[in-house]
Order: sequence, then C-alpha cells, then structure tokens
Amino acid sequence: MADSTTDPPRGAETAQTLDRGLWLLHHVADAPAGLTVTEIAQRLGVGRAVVYRLAATLIEHSMVRRDPAGRLRLGAGVLHLATRAQPLIVDAARPILRRLAEQVGATAHLTVADGAEATALAVVEPTWTAMHVAYRPGTHHPLDRGAAGRAIAEGRRGHSTWVVTSGELQPGAHGIAAPVLGIEGLDASVGVISLAPLDATTVGPQVITAAETLATALR
Repeated sequence: MADSTTDPPRGAETAQTLDRGLWLLHHVADAPAGLTVTEIAQRLGVGRAVVYRLAATLIEHSMVRRDPAGRLRLGAGVLHLATRAQPLIVDAARPILRRLAEQVGATAHLTVADGAEATALAVVEPTWTAMHVAYRPGTHHPLDRGAAGRAIAEGRRGHSTWVVTSGELQPGAHGIAAPVLGIEGLDASVGVISLAPLDATTVGPQVITAAETLATALR
C-alpha cells in the first residue's frame, strides 16, 4: 500500500510534469541555436530521462523538434499556436490604437519582433486628419531601425521609455514608440508615425500609456 505521506497526489504529479514541459519550451524558445538534452536537464534541475520523456511528448505534438545534431528546437506547432494568438492580440490592440491615433492625429501601430525584423501586426489611421501616413499591417523592416524596432530593443532591456526617430525608414516620416512590457513571449511596441515632427513631451507619455494599457489587457 502506498504511503500517502511520501507519494505526491496524482494531480500534483501531473501539474509538475506540465510545469516542467512548459519550462522546457521556454528554455528552447530562448535558445536560437537549440539545446541538448543535457543542457535542458541542467536548466530544469532534473535527470536526462525526465527530459527525454518530456521531449518525446512535445515532439509528438510538434511543439519541439530535433535538428540533425540532436539539439531540441521549437517546432511548427508553436508557430500554429502563435498564428492563432495573433487575432486575439490584434483585437485587444485595435481600440487602444484607435484612441491613440485620434488623440495624436497620427497613424498608430502595434509592432512585433519577428526574428531580426519588426513587423506591423495592427495599424489604425486617424479619421480627422487631412493627411497621414499610410502604413499596412504586415509591413516589416530591420529591428534595429525605426522607432518601433528600437522600442522593442528597449523593452528587452526592461526599459519603460519612448523612442523618437526621424527618417530612418522613410524620408519625412517621424515616429515615436514605446515597448509593451510584462507579456511573456511577446516582444512588441506601440507607436505612432507622422508626416510632421511630433512633440515628444506630449506624445511620448500618450504612447507609453497605450503600451501599458495593452499590456494590462493581455494579462
């Protein structure tokens, strides 16, 4: 007969397995070159046999894969989940971007990191301006250029600040953006882009407020 004082309840054991599996995914996601079973075991503080069992289940569901060198990398299943999550993020962002665009009188956007590029996930144009920047969802540019990409970099460093750029992506275009902080797995920024220079002391706090509001909505 099992000793109930030493054997964990089945539910606790299942929760621990799930927790370890999720942490495995987090560690693999944070390692662009992939991780070996030994490296994962060290990071999780478990034996290699545990990692093999976790990996086998995740591989079965295409959440991770083994590369030719035997290292574990993210699988296509994660991309599928990310694609399904994007509409939820856009739905949460759209009213916030609408408010920001109307306040500032400039095109507002939510931009996410996609490898070495920044990609516009949602865009809202102001309704009352005679002229404004036309910016389409799906537009992408190098992550190290433009206010949106630079703000994402600031967010990765944990900085809650706005970034101002002029003409880095398009001559005559001016941008202000701030990072969306505190959402695990989401490297993103909220910003505005205008044909005329923007008053950073006024617009910067508005952009930060929009980014913080979005972060709260996504938690």
